[in-house]
Amino acid sequence: MARTKQTARKYVGHNTGPKKRDTILKKVVKTPKHIKVKEEPVEDKCTKTRGVRRKVVPARRSVKESPAKPKRRFRKGTVALREIRRYQKTTELLIKRLPFQRLVREIANKGAPGGQTEFRWQHDALEALQEAAEAFLISMLEDSNLCALHAKRVTIMPKDMQLAKRLRREDGVSE
Repeated sequence: MARTKQTARKYVGHNTGPKKRDTILKKVVKTPKHIKVKEEPVEDKCTKTRGVRRKVVPARRSVKESPAKPKRRFRKGTVALREIRRYQKTTELLIKRLPFQRLVREIANKGAPGGQTEFRWQHDALEALQEAAEAFLISMLEDSNLCALHAKRVTIMPKDMQLAKRLRREDGVSE
């Protein structure tokens, strides 16, 4: 193991008086500007004189220097697989209720006949619409995933969605 050089230190002997000792200590111990120094009186055991001991206390900074523990990073795809398992176990709705309801109301009001601007919706009707929409989307994504796997890919592309729609005959194309 390599040796490191020692820094030279001035010896503070017993023969020096308290004032001289303080000036030597101040020259030897240089503290950075961001560290505050508290001075507290202390008795010197050898000379029975009162001196000043310097206590170094780090100043508080407004910015945190380093967090205690870095955030855990997972490998690519690990979180996605965990989310897939979690959502396959549950029966809850995946789309948030309020944004879905706003979208349904907006679409319904756009196509209102005769200038009628505000439809009233029952809670059960909106919930049934959301259930049906999510069931449709999930089955559509499952079919397009099968199309991607058939093409020896794991990524769903727009052409997979179009093929799944065409195979379902929902595209409106007749033979």
